[in-house]
Amino acid sequence: MLTTLFRLSPLTLAMMLLLSFPASSLAEDTDSSTSDNAKKKPALVGEAVMTVTAPVFSPLTIITSPKTPRQPVPASDGSDYLKTIPGFSQIRNGGTNGDPVFRGMFGSRLRILTDGGEMLGACPARMDAPSSYISPESYDVLTLIKGPETVLWGGGNSAGTLRFDREHPQFDKPGIQGNASLLAGSNHRWDENADISLGSEQGYLRLTGNKSRSDDYKDGNGDRVHSHWDKWNADMALGWTPDKDTLLELTAGRGNGEASYSGRSMDGSQFKRESLGMRFEKSNIGEVFDKLEAQIYYNYANHIMDNYSLRSPTASMTSMTGGSMSSGMGMSMSMPMSMQLDRRTVGGRVMGTWLWSDFKLQSGVDMQTNTHRSRTQNNWVKDARFHNYGLFSELTWSATEQNKIIGGARLDRALVDNFTGTGDAARNDTLPSGFIRFEHHLAEMPLMFYAGIGYTERFPDYWELFSPTYGPGGSASAFDNLKTEKTTQLDIGAQYSGKRLNSWISAYVGRVNDFILFRYNPNDTSVSEADNVDATIMGGEMGFSYPMSDNWKTDTSLAYSWAQNTSDHRPLPQTPPLEARFSLTWEHGDWSSSGLLRLVSSQHRVALNQGNVVGKDFDRSAGFAILSANAAYKVNNYIKVSAGIDNLFDKAYSEHLNLAGNSSFGYSANTAVNEPGRTYWAKINVTF
Repeated sequence: MLTTLFRLSPLTLAMMLLLSFPASSLAEDTDSSTSDNAKKKPALVGEAVMTVTAPVFSPLTIITSPKTPRQPVPASDGSDYLKTIPGFSQIRNGGTNGDPVFRGMFGSRLRILTDGGEMLGACPARMDAPSSYISPESYDVLTLIKGPETVLWGGGNSAGTLRFDREHPQFDKPGIQGNASLLAGSNHRWDENADISLGSEQGYLRLTGNKSRSDDYKDGNGDRVHSHWDKWNADMALGWTPDKDTLLELTAGRGNGEASYSGRSMDGSQFKRESLGMRFEKSNIGEVFDKLEAQIYYNYANHIMDNYSLRSPTASMTSMTGGSMSSGMGMSMSMPMSMQLDRRTVGGRVMGTWLWSDFKLQSGVDMQTNTHRSRTQNNWVKDARFHNYGLFSELTWSATEQNKIIGGARLDRALVDNFTGTGDAARNDTLPSGFIRFEHHLAEMPLMFYAGIGYTERFPDYWELFSPTYGPGGSASAFDNLKTEKTTQLDIGAQYSGKRLNSWISAYVGRVNDFILFRYNPNDTSVSEADNVDATIMGGEMGFSYPMSDNWKTDTSLAYSWAQNTSDHRPLPQTPPLEARFSLTWEHGDWSSSGLLRLVSSQHRVALNQGNVVGKDFDRSAGFAILSANAAYKVNNYIKVSAGIDNLFDKAYSEHLNLAGNSSFGYSANTAVNEPGRTYWAKINVTF
């Protein structure tokens, strides 16, 4: 029964629920003038303006809703959605499943959580990056905390902490609420999304599902790019709310799909996901001890990659781990090949909140265990098992009405078992982290600013310990010789929130000792070495929005990252170029329209044949300008239609962070994969 339910089309599921639910209950809910749910629901569809730059909660923290319509064309995965946030870029694969990069920092430097849990991929070359298992529109809130400025959500998060969360539905009487959407676009793009909740004051059942598919796209030159995908996800949550201060929730989810890549020697023929979770929350416990939160989760990724199900096995393959470099200069293999890997991740956390007159203390413990395996001749063989145990506390002191001081510290114990037979059998480290930040609000004007300094120590992740051919200095084992990465970073920022003008700026400068860097053999890209170097990083983001009249509004954002390998006196690789976004929005009644101009500078600061486990710098990149436009009409409080054109002038261009095209499709060793040309799309959203 559960398997059948998970495989239903999301909109089919939504229609079944609507037809089976008593019509009178739905009418009562939508017509009630006193229902809080009824008052809140139109706001989801009522947001007539398309998102082109994620709204800023503060210069340090960005909070937005992934359900809000956006341009460019709505995202197919978590990484794709992040492009609306200044400072984010992607190591592009083509159509879907890119790997997110924030401020030039990649991989586990950016922790990505879904409902408080972590979903780790299985591919040694991150073909199934953690963000590839995320369907953004299935979540209610996206939160980004920049830099090492929190300790509540794990250690080693030097670039930032990213959370996709679902808020539990709230009912004041029996009813149904939710939303659904359909999207159609160029290249036979077709998306279905549904999020339906049934419940009462005592509890709820929430069902979410999505299906997304697209054929290969054509670039601005009219050339077809091997990039099609087909994926689905389905999740359910069963919640018990005996009173307004208590929540017990059980969750379960499944998903699968396939994706083809023009920048890899293999495609992903399976992205199977299984998820289970349970959380408990109790608020308003006492005068001092205010809240208790507890959570456990289980996530399983079963990934298959091959060179025959989504392409013809006629070309060369650079490696047996997803072919991340894919330049066609590696081992020639015309025979069909496949590889299956999986990873089980089990974790949990308990946190309490204590309140005094001017203080708030959040303190707790967390843990995670994950095991990675590969399948050989019908047998599963373990190669690595990771354990992490953390203890954390974060204290907020509201010293005055204008001044606030936030500080935190955590201690992590990391242990890894190595089953490969190469290098030591195990290693472990104790990793400290901490930060302190001062925030000040001016009394005489709507201006706030902050300054914080943080330190975090990051244990090398699976991809850094087990994917390289060699360790530091050409040693036989990266597992034995890679050091932990240590980041000290100063973050500053300011925000002005006036009656008309809203502006913000955030900046950072940091020192990274023992930064983990990949070096590639230019003559054989299947050969890599992971090394430790020292680095200096700096940059920032800024933006403003200003309503020029009752109908016209402009938004602007700018993001820049700079990084230097101070050990070798050369740029740090895989650093995105300067990027600016300018949007102009018109609103009148139920109509809205906006245009987005994206300007990206050229990037000449490169370190050839250096990078990370997914990508390397193989050439400088040219700048480009892309213009997109959209329009939307709110039919009523519950239905909204929108349409858009991305890359309006059909420009041929490629991103700086990109994979070299695979020779299977006629690419040379240093040819980037082009992005989509002109793309049309239309979408309908229904909220009830």
